[in-house]
Amino acid sequence: MHVLKRYLLRWESVLILLMIAEIAIFGRINPRFLNTRVLLYSVNDFVCVSIISLFMAFVVITGGIDISGGSIIGLTSVVVGVLWKQAGLDIVSASFAGLATGALCGAFNGFLVAFAGVQAMVVTLGGMMFFSGLALVLVGVSGVSAFEGISGFPDGFMEIAGGDLWGVPNPVLIFAALFAVACVLLHCTNYGRRVFLVGINPNAARYSGLGVRSVVMSTYVLSGLGASIAGIVLTSYLGGARSDLGAELTLPIVTAVVLGGVSITGGRGTVVGVAIAGVVVGLLRFGLQMAGVSSQYITVGTGMLLVVSAAVRGLAFRVSLLPRRSGGGDNIKGGGAWRG
Repeated sequence: MHVLKRYLLRWESVLILLMIAEIAIFGRINPRFLNTRVLLYSVNDFVCVSIISLFMAFVVITGGIDISGGSIIGLTSVVVGVLWKQAGLDIVSASFAGLATGALCGAFNGFLVAFAGVQAMVVTLGGMMFFSGLALVLVGVSGVSAFEGISGFPDGFMEIAGGDLWGVPNPVLIFAALFAVACVLLHCTNYGRRVFLVGINPNAARYSGLGVRSVVMSTYVLSGLGASIAGIVLTSYLGGARSDLGAELTLPIVTAVVLGGVSITGGRGTVVGVAIAGVVVGLLRFGLQMAGVSSQYITVGTGMLLVVSAAVRGLAFRVSLLPRRSGGGDNIKGGGAWRG
């Protein structure tokens, strides 16, 4: 518990200060940014990044990587649209089929990584292209223009992103619920402990009798499921199903995970840090938009945030400002960070 307290007082506090600084700076540039309602509804613009980041963190903690989330968003969106409009399924059944699509995509990636031994970067890069191509094929088969997409969804489906509860937008509530699920799953269960153990030392985890392959595969399933949830929310928000909905989200997703304190070598990270980092990245992109910055410069800003955050964290660990990975791993020693 002492390790967790020290960790929270270090990196998560930095992220909170960074978020406050963003709000102050962008509020100074554009006073509308400080409007509470504007801030709440700005979540619609980046909640997908935050949702995927929560569950991609599981993959990275095991020592893997998943860059196919953006493509799974597009494929999920198209599957929901085609099944509802072309196949005649009700929107609820089509949405569940979309969730199953994301889980299957994750299982496909996870099987190749865990059981076939293919490098995670290669698998998910190939998956990114494969899922994007499959989405385009489905759009073509349905006879709908890839540019226009599928629209006209029922009001109930549109309420997923457009509705609110007691003035709080539904996407905020969805993100909060998924954050709670991810936090409990990673930090308060034996499954979460196995995820950390695999990331710290997969050989030791294997000799301890843990099903390393099944754990690794399950994290990719979670990542794919998170992407499919994000795809449904984004489709509801934009009011149309298109194959390219998540095409530009890969960099923000990776940035949120790394900025959130998840070690790219595995074995270290918290859901709290990733959640805060997802908001930081989202506010950066939204604030730059409100400041009138063009889209290409927004990408530059996100890329710089990724590089700087990785460099700062690497330097901090080298000079012992943050908990080290030695001594059995900070995330499991004495019931440390994995218990939250």
